[in-house]
Amino acid sequence: MKRTISTDDAPAAVGAYSQATVANGLLFTAGQLPLTPDGDLLEDASVAEQTRQCLENVEAILAAEGLDLSAVLDVTVFLDDVEDFEEMNETYAGFFDEQPPARSAVEVGNVPKGAALEIEVVATTG
Repeated sequence: MKRTISTDDAPAAVGAYSQATVANGLLFTAGQLPLTPDGDLLEDASVAEQTRQCLENVEAILAAEGLDLSAVLDVTVFLDDVEDFEEMNETYAGFFDEQPPARSAVEVGNVPKGAALEIEVVATTG
């Protein structure tokens, strides 16, 4: 059975989606933009700062389930410009220093709200 997750420690869902769902031992986050928990977009921030905020949002959602980043199995990074990969990756690596998850990083050319990137993860709950 599917269950939804909601926490005030990450930006609220503002559409027809949940911050995350859990089913069959897996947690799926919605794509996390560089929004503060209050909903402020870090649009003028560096790619490194935007990456940090996206991953802090992921951490908050995982924490709502009693999990941390070590539970993450797979990450997808949607980049507005693939030229930002190195800057994103440098910050990203600081969050996943031991046994990093599988990851895809793709240029999508237009991330919502004009952000530099969006990050979604799949984690295990068990």
